[in-house]
Amino acid sequence: MPKSSFFNVSLLLLILLHCCLLSSSSSDLEALLNFKSTVDSTGKLNSWNSTTDHCKWTGVSCIKNRVTRLVLENIELTGSIEQLVSLTELRVLSLKHNHFSGPIPNLSNLTALKLLFLSHNQFSGEFPASVISLSRLYRLDLSFNNFSGEIPPSLSHLTHLLTLRLESNRFSGLIPNINLSDLQDFNVSGNNLNGQIPNSLSEFPESVFNQNPSLCGAPLLKCTKLSSDPTKPDGAKASNPETVPSSPTTIHGNNKTTTTTNSTTRISTVALVAIILGDVIILTFVSLLLYCCFWRQYTEKAKKTSKVLEGEKIVYSSNPYPTTTAQNNQSQEKGKMVFFEGTRRFELEDLLRASAEMLGKGGFGTAYKAVLEDGNEVAVKRLKDAVTVAGKKEFEQQMEVLGRLRHSNLVSLKAYYFAREEKLLVYEYMPNGSLFWLLHGNRGPGRTPLDWTTRLKIAAGAARGVAFIHNSCKTLKLTHGDIKSTNVLLDRSGNARVSDFGLSIFAPAQTVAKSNGYRAPEVIDGRKHTQKSDVYSFGVLLLEILTGKCPNLVETGHSGNAVDLPRWVQSVVREEWTAEVFDLELMRYKNIEEEMVGLLQIAMACTAAVVDHRPKMGHAVKMIEEIRSGGGGGGSESSPCNDGINSAVDSPCLSEDTCGGTISQ
Repeated sequence: MPKSSFFNVSLLLLILLHCCLLSSSSSDLEALLNFKSTVDSTGKLNSWNSTTDHCKWTGVSCIKNRVTRLVLENIELTGSIEQLVSLTELRVLSLKHNHFSGPIPNLSNLTALKLLFLSHNQFSGEFPASVISLSRLYRLDLSFNNFSGEIPPSLSHLTHLLTLRLESNRFSGLIPNINLSDLQDFNVSGNNLNGQIPNSLSEFPESVFNQNPSLCGAPLLKCTKLSSDPTKPDGAKASNPETVPSSPTTIHGNNKTTTTTNSTTRISTVALVAIILGDVIILTFVSLLLYCCFWRQYTEKAKKTSKVLEGEKIVYSSNPYPTTTAQNNQSQEKGKMVFFEGTRRFELEDLLRASAEMLGKGGFGTAYKAVLEDGNEVAVKRLKDAVTVAGKKEFEQQMEVLGRLRHSNLVSLKAYYFAREEKLLVYEYMPNGSLFWLLHGNRGPGRTPLDWTTRLKIAAGAARGVAFIHNSCKTLKLTHGDIKSTNVLLDRSGNARVSDFGLSIFAPAQTVAKSNGYRAPEVIDGRKHTQKSDVYSFGVLLLEILTGKCPNLVETGHSGNAVDLPRWVQSVVREEWTAEVFDLELMRYKNIEEEMVGLLQIAMACTAAVVDHRPKMGHAVKMIEEIRSGGGGGGSESSPCNDGINSAVDSPCLSEDTCGGTISQ
């Protein structure tokens, strides 16, 4: 083909593509204008006119000039929503608290729809069957309408569904066995449903099933056996809540009433005494038998428990300095506890006597919680033998620098102990565990998700802690060196406190070079750790908060290849599916999309491959604080579990290998 012909064909294709985009955009505009003309009788949509850009109209958001979000709540709109079915790129549709009526039109063209809120209207008819085809749907709210008929079992096809609200309608029949593993927000109260609640929904509270008089089964009253009810059409069988009679049984027949009483049978005194003695003997024998069995199990369990507790004790060297001759002892200085200002004093022997439990293992050693005899709690890190220290002076100089760092978002170093065979660091104890445990621990049923407000608070606190380290000593240019979610702890007030800072100076070369998902590319290549590599690690931490994924390897799902978290996020964002990045647990909160995108942009800037393109930590702090103060949308929904952190128990023992392997997308 001649070059001129090839050029003409390419130009024609570009023109056709442009025309298609313009056509799609104009069809969205036409659909919105037609919708306004039929539903806006009160003139609330006065900004909607053909002379302005429709993407700037009230309640309308666009991507590439296509309408992706339509939020029109509580503005007295009436009529049908038929005109909206041509908005094929729509991802969010919320029409709550209006006066729409009639059946829901066919929504099967809205294949990108993820959030659908139609509550508090007058919609009628049966459950909209077309909704079942919306495979990307996360939230569905049809509550407070006039829907009738049965709830379809095919709802189980919506595998991503987190919210299903159908309360205060006129649905009837049985509740289908909806098996949705991610379902968190469910309600069918205030309908005409009957029969037994399926086991897949029995873990939800009683309140979500109330005001359905014929429902039974957990969590409501137990169901009786199915029995024919002649009062129901077609001899339908009804399963009713179990009731307990409160009066003696009476039998009516031939106009006579026979009441069973114990007065018709008289038992002799001798027989009564014999029955009582027999019961006592049998009960005594059974009690002895059970006692013997359970006592044996208890003693065995106690032995095992004592072994476990014994294994969790801190295994300090009873003589932490070398056992040598008297002459050598005189020439070598014995180890001693060195305390920083404001720390309650204690001796090494106090730590040896303290009850202790292991908190976790890290790259530099094992951490323990120690409870001293006076009740004071501290965290003790026992450094690994592989930690390289040139000498006592070098170690003391570094500890002196770290011990002076005091900030509300840092875990303070209280004391240290140095000897040739034992090196201990004593920190203040953080009772609410780590960010790692809050994000990844206890995944599955019964888990309390980490809400968005708390995640943003932790991100800001950790950023302030790292920024303080970077700015605390201009001449030394201190770095953290090991930023990760296991090193972001939470105090009693739920504030983020950064720990384990400044220890990377003692790490062996092979440890620093090894990638654990947080290391900057230049550090993996063997270059020296810098403040900008700290920024990269912090950016990975932000991505972990946003995605809920461990930052080692993420399976792409396309080719099956595993990539690190920053590259996976970049690939998803390039394909313009930014919403797919965010943790599914965050989809339950409304109006936080702009804030999440704002934090995502900060994280991507921090994880830039080019070192000079990364911001300083101080700048990152300002950007994060501006997200909630007004620069990132401001109108986010308050999270329902802000106080959950304050009631958290001690974090279980966690290892850095907990996130090993790949995580499928």
